[in-house]
Formats: sequence, C-alpha cells, structure tokens
Amino acid sequence: MSVYQEKLNKKINNKNLTVGIIGLGYVGLPLALTFCESKIQVVGFDIDSDKIESIDDGKSYISHIENESISKNSLFLTATTDFSLIEKCNVIILCLPTPLDAHNNPDLTYITSTFDKIMPFIKKGQLLVLESTTYPGTTREEIVLPLLKADYEIGKDIFVCYSPEREDPGNIDYTTKNIPKVIAGASSNCLILGQKVYELAIDNLVPVSSLEVAEMSKLTENIQRAVNIGLMNELKVVADKMNIDMFEVIDAASTKPFGFTPYYPGPGLGGHCLPIDPFYLTYKAKEYGIDTQFIELAGKVNRSMPAWVVQKVTDALNDHGKAVKGSNILILGLAYKKNINDTRESPSIEILSLLKEKGALIEYSDPYIPTFPKLRNYSFDLKSLCLTDELLKSFDCIVLATDHDCFDFKNIFKQSRLIIDPRGKFRSFDNSKLLNSSGKNGEEITKF
Repeated sequence: MSVYQEKLNKKINNKNLTVGIIGLGYVGLPLALTFCESKIQVVGFDIDSDKIESIDDGKSYISHIENESISKNSLFLTATTDFSLIEKCNVIILCLPTPLDAHNNPDLTYITSTFDKIMPFIKKGQLLVLESTTYPGTTREEIVLPLLKADYEIGKDIFVCYSPEREDPGNIDYTTKNIPKVIAGASSNCLILGQKVYELAIDNLVPVSSLEVAEMSKLTENIQRAVNIGLMNELKVVADKMNIDMFEVIDAASTKPFGFTPYYPGPGLGGHCLPIDPFYLTYKAKEYGIDTQFIELAGKVNRSMPAWVVQKVTDALNDHGKAVKGSNILILGLAYKKNINDTRESPSIEILSLLKEKGALIEYSDPYIPTFPKLRNYSFDLKSLCLTDELLKSFDCIVLATDHDCFDFKNIFKQSRLIIDPRGKFRSFDNSKLLNSSGKNGEEITKF
C-alpha cells in the first residue's frame, strides 16, 4: 500500500474526508445530499450561480427534492462556483451531462472543459470518479487517465474509478442510497478505495472487473429499455391503423406469467439517458466496423413519435372541420415524465414546437414548471396555466403529453372538447365517449 493510499484509506475509515461533487443537477445534488446524510463533508461545484444561491438559501431547484433535505444538511454541504476548492477535496466525483451534438455524436465537452478548470488544483492522494454516462474507453483511453498519466502514477499517488449514475427522478421507492451502484477501478487499489468511499453513503456496491465493463453496463441498461419502448411505439402505430387499443393489448399480454415484460408506448422518449445513450454505443461501435442497425432503428422510431402525435392532432382537428393553424391547443405537461420538473429531451417540448410551427396557438399547463425553461434549442415566452373549467372548454384540442398525478383527469375529460392521449390515461374512462361519440359538452372526444 502506497503512502497516499494509506493516508486516504485512513481518512475514509475515520470519515474525516471531504467529497467534492462537480455538477449539482439531477445526479450530483442527490448524491451530495446522500453523503451529507452520512455526516460526510461535501463541497458541491457548479458553474450555475443560481443553483449555488438556492443551496445557500436552503431551497431546492429539483421538484422531487424537498427544501428540508438541503437546509438540514447545511452543516455538511458547501456549494460554490470556485473550482480552486478542488485542492481541499480528498475525493472528486464528476456528475456532468454528456449530450449529443447536432450530428447525434457524443458531446464530451462538459467533461473536458471541467478538467481544464480542475487540473491546476488536482493533487496527489486524491480519488477521481467519473459518473457521467459515456461509451467504453472514455475513462481509460480518452479523458481521465490520459490527462493524469503525465504527472501521476495511477493507483499509487492518484486513484481513478468509474461508477455510472443510476438516478430515477421522482421514484420514491429507489433513491441514490438504496439503488445498487456499479463501480470499477483503473487498478485494484483504485477499486478498493472507490468502494470504501461509496460504502459510506450507498447501501450496495457492485464491483466489476474493468472500467469498460462499468461504462458498457450503463449503456446496456438504457439501450435495453429504449429498444423495447421503440418496439412498443412501433406496435402502437400499427395497432392504431387497425383500430386496436395497444394499451389493452399490453395489459392482456402481461397476464402471461413468464417470458413477457411490459413496456409502454408514449409520445416519445425523454430524459438524459434513454434518447441519448444508444447513440453513444453506436458511435463507439463504428470504430470496430460495426453498424448497430437494431439500436439505431429503435432510436429512429422513438424520435419519430412527437411528429406522429402532431399528425394525430392534425387529423383529429380535421375531423372537426378545423385546421391546426389558428387552433387553440393546450399541452398538458412539459416534463419528460410525470411528477418531476425535468424537461431534458422532453417529447412534450418537441410536440409543442412542431404544433407552433404549424401555426397553432399553443399554451401549456405543468404545475412543476411555472415558466418555460431556458433550453439550448427552444425558446418560448410561455407560463403554465392553471386548469379551470372555463379554460379547458376554451381550447380546441388538449394533448396529454405528461400524465402528472396532480392533474384532475376526470374533470379534464368532462370539460374538454378534444383530447389526444398518447399516454393512455383516459382509456379507463367511459370508452363510448372516447370512440367517436358525443362528450358531455356536446363535442366529440377522441383518443388514440
């Protein structure tokens, strides 16, 4: 055991260490609070000064994290934009976004630009962990180890691990603490230290044999889900042409006690994982001369769903003698999934944008998102509307894009003229009203 490993090991054993977490978003902030709950000092870094100010004020900017979670951990959590404080940290965990560029290729600039900021402050004896989703080889071949090897001896005077995040925002049953966490080290010494650090806060660690296995495991988890949802989305399109309720089909198939796992269609995929991760593997596979046709096809199907929803809106309005242009359309929900305020890659926003391009008069209602967020590719001066009976009656069409539990679906159903329901939420109501018959207010209500 090297002297640096021995010193860090002692600090871990005594819980006398400081964990630096870079990126205080949907992954970094829950992780920071989880370490704080274990009485570990945490320094949280972010370039967004608004986030730092919120944490200093004891306020949460993530809907499923209560203000109390921040305020009660104020003795253990310091938030800052000053990256020079990296030198005071024993452990540095990078929780940074890894989006796609305009050509659907991996964009690792958040990681590389962060390393530019922290390299002057890295010192011997520290453990660096990358949690960002990426393709196999990133940690060893492209970013982390190559940047450190020139000045440090990996596994002796500096230590490196990869441990992919497994957050599920809004899931009350599975939290950062109790979700099993995969981890790999650049050497056996790195893995030992990495496990001991995370064991301070996480219930169950899953060590694997290499950095590449850990990187690949995260992609595999999300690609499996994306591909299966893509299949259901394609089956949904087929079933729709046959006038078959695909949600009822899935319910029926789910009664089989073996060999079938239900996945559900929707308006498209959202979040930072499912719409993006498959393309990280297809990019890397090209280096080996492999064309991942199956994965790319699923991505193509999933990305086509917002446009398909817009076509359903167009067809439904036409059936009522209305054009999309000039029609008043309300989008219910901007978040990519229910009960959170995360709009990353949300199909709701794509649907809104496509309808607006067609000349529709668009509004939205999402109690988790009071004003339209600042996004790289979209900018709309909109605020969330409060749903009243008169408001619902005033719209030519309502699109249920995100099925937040707080929506009063019975009243929405009662008051609305026309409903487009890619979430299948209204299928449990009186089907006679949903299948080309008169609704309460004398106008047709349609679902697909």
